[in-house]
Formats: sequence, structure tokens, C-alpha cells
Amino acid sequence: MSILGNRVQRREDPALLRGDGRFVNGDDLPDAAVVRYVTSPVAHALLESIELEEARSAPGVLAVVSAAELGLADQGPVNPMLPTTMPRPLLARDRVRYVGEPIVAVVAETEAEAEDAAELVIVDYDFLDPVVEAADARRDDIVLHDEAGTNTAFHLELGEDPEFADCEVVVRQEVLNPRVAPAPIEPHVAAAWWEDDRLVLRAASQGVHPVRDVLAEVYELEHDQVRVIGADVGGGFGAKARPPAEVIVLGELSRRVGRPVRWFPDRSADMVGMGHGRAQHQRVEIGGSRDGRITAYRLTVLQDSGAYPSMGALLPFMTRMMLTGCYDLTDVAYRSDSVVTNTTPVGAYRGAGRPEAAAAIERAVDLFAAEVGLDPATVRRKNLLRSDAFPYQTPSGVTYDIGDYVGALDLLLEAANYEELRAEQGRRRAEGERLLLGLGLASYVEITALSGGSEYGSIELLDDGRFRIVTGSSPYGQGHYTTWAMLAAERLGVPMDRIEVVHGDTDVVPTGGITGGSRSVQIAGSAVVDATTKLVEAARERAADGLEAAVEDVVLDTTTGRFHVVGAPSVWVGWDRLAANVDIPLAGVSDWSADGPTFPFGAHLAVVEVDVDTGGVRLRRLVAVDDAGTIINPLIADGQVHGGLAQGAAQALLEEFRYDEDGNPITANLADYAAISAAELPSFERIPMETPTPMNTLGAKGIGESGTIGATPAVQNAVVDALAHLGIRHIDMPCTPERVWQAIRSATS
Repeated sequence: MSILGNRVQRREDPALLRGDGRFVNGDDLPDAAVVRYVTSPVAHALLESIELEEARSAPGVLAVVSAAELGLADQGPVNPMLPTTMPRPLLARDRVRYVGEPIVAVVAETEAEAEDAAELVIVDYDFLDPVVEAADARRDDIVLHDEAGTNTAFHLELGEDPEFADCEVVVRQEVLNPRVAPAPIEPHVAAAWWEDDRLVLRAASQGVHPVRDVLAEVYELEHDQVRVIGADVGGGFGAKARPPAEVIVLGELSRRVGRPVRWFPDRSADMVGMGHGRAQHQRVEIGGSRDGRITAYRLTVLQDSGAYPSMGALLPFMTRMMLTGCYDLTDVAYRSDSVVTNTTPVGAYRGAGRPEAAAAIERAVDLFAAEVGLDPATVRRKNLLRSDAFPYQTPSGVTYDIGDYVGALDLLLEAANYEELRAEQGRRRAEGERLLLGLGLASYVEITALSGGSEYGSIELLDDGRFRIVTGSSPYGQGHYTTWAMLAAERLGVPMDRIEVVHGDTDVVPTGGITGGSRSVQIAGSAVVDATTKLVEAARERAADGLEAAVEDVVLDTTTGRFHVVGAPSVWVGWDRLAANVDIPLAGVSDWSADGPTFPFGAHLAVVEVDVDTGGVRLRRLVAVDDAGTIINPLIADGQVHGGLAQGAAQALLEEFRYDEDGNPITANLADYAAISAAELPSFERIPMETPTPMNTLGAKGIGESGTIGATPAVQNAVVDALAHLGIRHIDMPCTPERVWQAIRSATS
């Protein structure tokens, strides 16, 4: 019986539940000194002077370093599409551009001594007017990077102006996709030291090899002169994909003090230091006929990139790719500008540009449905791409692999008893209840494994009959230990407990990429399958010698793990015998490349209750159909979707990182920043659906970000739907009680 497709318990969890996880801040580095950074308390200022002597003479201090002494080059653009005229210094030089930007590094014996010494650093600021809002930044009245001469870091356009004049109905709406903080349980942490002339870094990271490559470039070292180690990671969501400046500097600090150094910021420092997400200002324009057919769509995006353009500035590129979502739209246009502001730099956050595209088109479809007086489900069904359209090339030049968008919507509506919910909504309104019901739909498609590329995977038969998988992918909650073992065990015919999985060490794993963009199963998983197939073929040859048979006559019975001649299973050779009798180890190695990206899809329904008197919103149900092709382990897939649903609902209802007019963060801790908890969430209802993709041997697509992409607009649409009969057309995210109450008050006064 096949193990694939079964709800196999995660192998990773027991150690984590017992407190036996291997995290950076729990590693045994008894001689490690502590690093603290003096960061800017102002959003925009010139650095007139920095006085370090008093801090250097403080008890326990080993080093105090500013940009003048650091001697490391500035960070250039992370992508050639970004300008070279907006570099980021590792420590602020001449000017600070956001609250939380590191200026001085303090190294001391203990945490308390480092903090005390940091308070003795005196920085003289010449205050400059801050640019906090993206709309202000685009005007270039105040330029943040003088060499650039502009605050615009990235611009995109697609298509001509749609023919809105030919539409019977046109709706236009400004839409905010708010800035959010990733806020993982574990902040950015790292430790660095030198072994002879080799730099060693242990970091909470989404991929050790990209970190190694950055360090090698900064320190002008060969790749084999840098070792990066990663183990357990307490959440990443995209924010730990690249090493921040504070991590890169650790190698130089360790070299100066001649011993290991460790950096572990507190929550407030991490909230303003770790890259934020989303932060898009959108204008949607949608038009069509009164029978519900959409014929024209335009999206205009203003992307807040924060103080330095990094991956956040490129989010509109992914938004453009997924511009039209699941819909059969051809008359479309897109324009985006990414600008720098005096705020924390924006980076990739779960979905990275694709949730923004889905939020825009799904909000637009609901606005259009309300304008023509049709149910949002009816409008979606009328405009969704049909299953015979695939492969389908979108107006933005992306080719969707395969899908059944109408089937996903119909499955969702049936499972949720949609018509009964509409009837209940109508009854509450008719009876004048103060607790109103809202239904929110979202049909979505996303792109996974966008970056493509290859991934390393190998499997070796050890001399004790066990197997070792070495993978270039670095898990941080995705369940790779379990999934890779399942894929190999299925093809080897052995129990999963005979297979170990090794990752996250550049001295052990030859190559690897970033675990992000929901690429792992379809690329790294395929590499494991390919390597296992090669191992089995090599083992067949060895078994054929023992069986004194031709290789082509030998088969592996994957129910028993035994090799035998076809038709003669009573005489066999098992893996233990092969392990004991080979002088040359048996192994399979793969560097598997993807044929192209894949496009998971689905449909979500949110059911909310809105209190008319207080504006309070309760999420009552969240029903999700998420099709990610072949599912290896439904239990792990459910967990990935559930986490995404929680984050999507959080953005729709609670989360927003905010600044005052001077660029001061006002949500810099978990008392002020409303991270969601189990108390605000229902038990999610997940409806399985599988449409295998032809793009890889597993038929698998990514699923790590799907929940986030569909849930956000579904919940927002539900809140607006609850109040639509009051004349309320739109409420920006997050739909907080205050924002909802203000909308009700404006509509009823």
C-alpha cells in the first residue's frame, strides 16, 4: 500500500514539543560575546558626529564600531532591475533613513553590558524632513538618495488604456494593501566566528547557500572559505530569505574581538528591523456589461519600498504577473511605481506580490458585482477561465499550466451551503438584527516556483542499512524531514524511520537555494525522487550480481524492500545485504531543474458577523478549496493552508504596521501591533481538490502561500458584504472595529 497521500505525522514535531529543537540562540557557544546595535531613533537625519569613547571604556566592552571603522562595502541592488544609485550601508554613514537603522555595533561580554554601553554612544543628528507616505515620496520634493535624484526605484507598465468607454458599467476604487510585520516567533538571530581563515556563521535562515554567497562577496572570500549552518528556524515567511546588515557585520565584529559573537534582538528591535511586507496602494478600475461580463480592467500600484529598495521594490513585478487572476480578461492595463520612504525597508512576505494581485482583482470583482446587482458568485462563474483553456497565456505573458477554476468555486459553494447562508443573511437584515452576516468570496490563482532553477538532492545507502538524504532545501516549518522521507521510502520499500534527512550546512550540502515561493516539493522533492530512482537503479545492478541474473530481469518489490528476479520472489537480496557487502557506497545524486513554474488555484469563502453598534467583526467560518496538484501528505498540506488562512485573516481584520507623520513607528511591539491568535480564529474547513500539473514528475504544485492569497480578500469582501445594504461599498484593510464603525456611522448619519 502506498504511503503517499496518507496523513503521516510530522517527524519534526516531537523534538520541538519537548524543547529539544536546535535554534541559534540555544547553541552552546560558551565563549560568545554579545552584539547590540545602536539604531536611529529618528526617521531622517544627517549624522553630524558620533562619540564612541565613553562606550568603549564601559565595563565588559570588547569593541565599538561605526561605519567609519567597519571597512565593508555598501550593499548594492539585490536584482539588476533595481538602481545602483540607492546602495545600503551596513552601518549608517552620513545619513539615517528610518527609525531602527543600525549606526554603531557594540560588542560586550554580556547582554546587560552591551545594552549599557550602547546607551553611552552619543549621536548628534541634524534633523531632516521625513518622507513617510509613498504618495509624498513620488513627488520627489525631498529625495532620500541624492545620487539617484529621485525616490522612484522601479517602474513597470503593461498594456494600453482599456476601452472603458465601451463598458455599460465602470467602477473605480482606491484600495490599501497595508504594511505588515512578519513577526515570527523567533526574531533574526545569528552567531559568527572564525576557524583559521574561514568565516563560520550560524543563522536562522531560509537557505544557507545564498547567505554564504553574500558573505563571500562582502568579505572577498572564496565560497569554500565561508561555512553557513542552519538548523531549526522559528518562522520566516520570506523575511529571513536574505541576511540583513546586522548579520553580515557579525563576521567583522568576530574578527576584531577574536572570539564568537552572537546577535539576538529583542521584539521591538526586530519589529522595526526585520523587513516588512505588502505596503501597496492600489487603484482598481473595472468595467463590463450589466449582465455581469467583465471586459476591461486596469490596476495602478504605488509600492512603498521603505528606505532602501530591496525585494519590496520588486513586489509589483509579481503583482503584474498575476494581474488578471483566474479570469478571462484581455483588455487590461497595469502601471506601478516603487518608491523609497523613511520607513523600514519592505521585503518578501508570504506570497510576495501575488496576494496583492489577488486582493486587487477580487475586491474589484465584488465592487463590480455590487454595481450590476448580481451575486458575487454569479459574476465569478461568468468570468472564470474554463478548464479547456489550459495551457493559457495571460495578457501579462504568463502561461498557466492547468486548472479547474469553476469546479473549485462550485465545490466551495456546495460545501459551505452558500444558498442557505444567503437566506440567513436576508433574514437577519429583514428582522433588523444588529449582528449582521457577511459572505466573502475569493477565487485565486498564484504562481509557485517562480524563480525556477534547480535543487540538489542525494540519497546514500549507509553501511548499517539505513539511508541518508542530503537536500539543498532548508525547512522552517514546511515538514521536509517527513515529506522527503515519504518520497524515498515509497520508492525504496523501507520504513520511514530508516531514512534520515540532512540539510542546512554548506560544508555538507554542495548547493542549495532559498526555501521560498512555494518551490520545495516540486523542485527539491523532485530532486529527492530523481536521486532515489538513481540509487535503486545502481542497487539493481549490485543485486543482479548477487542473484546471478541479468539486470533487466531484476526488480525491486517496494512492498518488502527486496530485489528479486521477475517471477521468482522467493530468492531475494535486501538492502541490508547490499549495505554489508559493497566496498563502494551506493548512492544517487540529482541536481533537478524545474520545467517551469506552476499555478495552484482555489476558492475561499469567509463568513463574518458584524456588530452594527460597535463595528466589531467576528470571523465565524473560513472554508477553503486549495488545489496544489498532487498532495504528498494531506496532514502537512492542511497545516500549511491553515497557517496561511490565519495570516490572511489577520491582515484583513487586524494587522497594520503604522507610522506617525514624523516617521516614528507606533506599532513596534506586540502590545500595539495586533498579531492574531487562536481566540480570533474559527476551526478552518478545508475541502480537498487535486489537479496534477504536467510540469514535474510528482504532479505537485506549491501550497505554502495559497491560504494567505485567498483568505485576505475573502475576509475583506465578507465584511463589506455584511454592510452592503447600508450603502457601504468599500472598507480598507485591516477592517478594525474603529474603521468599520466609522464606515457605518458615515453611511447611516
